[in-house]
Amino acid sequence: MLLMASALLSGLLGLIRIKIINSLFGAGMEQDAYQAAFTLPDLINYFLIGGAASISVITILNRYREAGDEEGADRALSVILNTMLCVLAVGLLFGELLAPQYVRLFFTGYRHGHDPLGAAMCASLTRLILPAQLFFFIGSVMSSRLQVRKIFLYQACTPVIYNAGIILGALLLHKRLGIYSLAWGVLGGVIVGSAFLNSLGAFRTGLRYHPIVGFRDPAFREWLKLSLPLMIGVSLVMFDGIFLKFFASAQVGGITLISNAKGLFNAPFNVIGPAAGAASLPFFASMYQQGRAHDFSASVGRSVSRLFCVGMIVSAWMIALAPWLMDLFRGGKFNRADATAITQLFSILAATLALWAVQGIYARAFYAASNTKTPAIAGTLIVVLSVPMYYALFHACGLAGLAIASDAGIFVQTATLAILLHRKRLVSLAHLEFGELARALLAALVAFAATACATRLLPHVSTHAKDLATIAAASLVWAAAAALTLFATGSRLPQQILRRK
Repeated sequence: MLLMASALLSGLLGLIRIKIINSLFGAGMEQDAYQAAFTLPDLINYFLIGGAASISVITILNRYREAGDEEGADRALSVILNTMLCVLAVGLLFGELLAPQYVRLFFTGYRHGHDPLGAAMCASLTRLILPAQLFFFIGSVMSSRLQVRKIFLYQACTPVIYNAGIILGALLLHKRLGIYSLAWGVLGGVIVGSAFLNSLGAFRTGLRYHPIVGFRDPAFREWLKLSLPLMIGVSLVMFDGIFLKFFASAQVGGITLISNAKGLFNAPFNVIGPAAGAASLPFFASMYQQGRAHDFSASVGRSVSRLFCVGMIVSAWMIALAPWLMDLFRGGKFNRADATAITQLFSILAATLALWAVQGIYARAFYAASNTKTPAIAGTLIVVLSVPMYYALFHACGLAGLAIASDAGIFVQTATLAILLHRKRLVSLAHLEFGELARALLAALVAFAATACATRLLPHVSTHAKDLATIAAASLVWAAAAALTLFATGSRLPQQILRRK
């Protein structure tokens, strides 16, 4: 609940961030370059530290903690942190040197000198954002020590400070630095929110840091063994955004529009998805290492069921109110045509909110069982097989085709993880609460229909104030329709959400 509250606040700041950036820079060359500039830093992070450094560290530290060896845990954390910082620094140095070549190679809109100014701007922004990965890694490793101790307060503050950094950078520096103000905001937000804050929390819990580097150290080799599949293997969760930007770069403003739709979709997703996944991993790992196989399976199945139920009902709200929600981001250089364009993309993406949420739970079930190889292999195959689908749908339907491809890809990803967990006898499909899922689906359909009808009776939208009035009134209808349906069908979901066990 703490992480969900943090994600809610961070999500609100994220919406404000999007509104400010759209108003200042619009859907054009500058924002396209800024959105594209995150791709290389994210790729380096993903392939050098597995994109999820804390996942493997949590598994290792949890074992030390179960054995009562705090000194060994601190030494293991130190050697992993120091050694990988050296590796990451070398990778980032190459990224800084090769950023211009990467930008021209990777984005179709910057090839063959079609947009030299945009390509140069994207390369410069990329170079500014790259060092943030060092501080992100520090924060991830330090956060793992806190998560093992079930301390989530510092982690909860991280995304809030990150978004605040970008907002402050935009507001205070945009007149002097233009689009580069956002990159400086990113760097400041990661340094303070991720590295400094989580390190402060780790040292306050008694961390004894050791300034040692050891590529052959047993702790580092164990971490590398667990993380290597995450480094080598790829996942559609990561590459979906890369594919969207790659194909969307073919049209001016395309990266901005698809990134806005994805970012606005992520706002509600981040409240119920990553927060639940991050909180669940230490508990899943603890149960598995204690040999409580049945409890492990039942706990994962219960978490997936509840999260999927919530996701379906929230999707109904997102789709029904998409035109009014997206219109709120119109203003300044971001016009009504831009808002209309992202409405369609947002509505398509919103249909799979539940799938995006629960795939994180399924992935963490593998990680808790110290099995990173299976999801890595499966994810790599899915990514490779998805490329033709993204290509075909983009050329057939444009940006809308990319959104459809994203939905299809995450369906395959989630279903594959669920089936593999079942076949390996880690998480039985029988532990899914199918009755609750059916009741939640009915509640989502009823809530969508009621909300759609309510919006037809309200005045036509022309201002942001009327947007908010429509959203508020229709949301009450949505909540009432969903709640009444759940209560009428005997669903336990409302009590499960309100009760903390």
